[in-house]
Amino acid sequence: MIQVPELTSVTIVALLSVVVGVLLTNKIYGAKSQAQALPLPPRIPVPTHWLFGQKLPLKYPSLAIAKWVDNLGPLISMTQGRQPVVVIGRYKAAMDIMERQGGLLVDRPRSIAAGELFAGGMSILLTPAGERFKRMRRALHTHLQPKAAEGYEHLQMDNAKTTILDLLQEPDQFQNHARKYAATVIQKIAYGKNTPSPASDPEVQSIRKSFDVLRDALRPGAYLVDSFPFLKYLPWYGRKLRREHEVITGVYLRQLDRVKQELKAGKAGLCFGSYILEHNQEYGLSEKEIAYLAGAFFSAGSDTTAIAICTFMFAAARHPAAQAKVHEELDSIVGNERAPTFADESKLPQLQAFMMESMRWRPVVALGLPHRATEDIIWENYVIPAGTTVYGNHWAISRDPQVFPDPEKFDPQRWIDDDGQFRHDIKFPTFGFGRRICPGLHVANRSLFINAALILWSFRSSLHETEPIDDLSLSVGIVPELPPSTMKFEPRIDAKELESIMEKYPEGM
Repeated sequence: MIQVPELTSVTIVALLSVVVGVLLTNKIYGAKSQAQALPLPPRIPVPTHWLFGQKLPLKYPSLAIAKWVDNLGPLISMTQGRQPVVVIGRYKAAMDIMERQGGLLVDRPRSIAAGELFAGGMSILLTPAGERFKRMRRALHTHLQPKAAEGYEHLQMDNAKTTILDLLQEPDQFQNHARKYAATVIQKIAYGKNTPSPASDPEVQSIRKSFDVLRDALRPGAYLVDSFPFLKYLPWYGRKLRREHEVITGVYLRQLDRVKQELKAGKAGLCFGSYILEHNQEYGLSEKEIAYLAGAFFSAGSDTTAIAICTFMFAAARHPAAQAKVHEELDSIVGNERAPTFADESKLPQLQAFMMESMRWRPVVALGLPHRATEDIIWENYVIPAGTTVYGNHWAISRDPQVFPDPEKFDPQRWIDDDGQFRHDIKFPTFGFGRRICPGLHVANRSLFINAALILWSFRSSLHETEPIDDLSLSVGIVPELPPSTMKFEPRIDAKELESIMEKYPEGM
């Protein structure tokens, strides 16, 4: 008879370790072989240049991408320079990949033009995943998380009131009033600045100009250096980017220096800049990193907020029936003897739906921002190889007919459920995806709500039929510079009475 040796606990553990190791190895190699067997998403029908790859249209590239998605499917692939790129253009695919597998897309691809030549490696927007990114993000959250955002209510209401008074006096300057609101609120949060920041302020104008440069540098294929890094070391290459880097760095450092001087004098107010300067031992950031983080409030926050406010203004003027439905709700819930406040938000589903549809109708960042896959990502019958640049294209997603039927129609009712309440079962990625979602979304959403509530409560807006408006430019992050009287703002109550209510707002509510 064959004798079976007695198995000790050590032997059992060793055997189990071998079995687990074999299973894990098979799983890893099985996943790799599965990924290798799967194809890339369909390639766009554009000739591939040996040097530049496949070039997108310079104007409104997202419109071309949306057509390719319609024809080829939810995922499409292309080459930008020498870099493989996958674009996601449908809602389900975006949720499956960008959200549920978002941990594999936290990283950013190397961006030499925007991230290094323009931002000097300091922009959190383009910082690669890792410990430094986590520290920067954690610092921002001190002043941008939901509880902190609630603390800005009075600041936001007070400046939204100013927007109403400005519109009464100069309705043709509505774009600048939106910029003034956004810049004033953000500079208070970032630097503790208590005075208004009009659109004519030199530093606000510098920020706007720099944001335009950044937007251009982020456009796929805009700069050859992103495909051929050696160009970075040529002193004559990228002069515009280097020059703007010096300008914007000077703006950020001057703003932070003012906060430092106020701290020394004991006069600094509560703001992000003073908090991080006093608590930097928790974050280990350099002075330039702090300046750029505060500057992220100033630049990204003020510019995109102004664009979002202008977007719903255009939406209201272009779609009078939808505007009238919000007016009806405001009249029923708020009345005309007081102005709406944040306390009314949950009782205004039509207003919430109007805001959400405005952001879907003209997404603020239509192209989306680049992510980098750190591992192979498998979705249905396709693979996105590790190292691929991945975009969630907001415009194409917003035109997904399975989720947004008749997508070219402006229809806020798509966001209202059978009980007449605002839907929470679908969302639109206005602020991006996964762990790279914009950290300022809570502050931005609240700014958009209070401005939409007050402007729609105060005015009936309309467009001059003879003045053409390129509102598609809103989706590439540009506020259209329109001739005077393009948009009209008609007070819904007596102008003197409206002014009186605003003068007492929000204290008189």
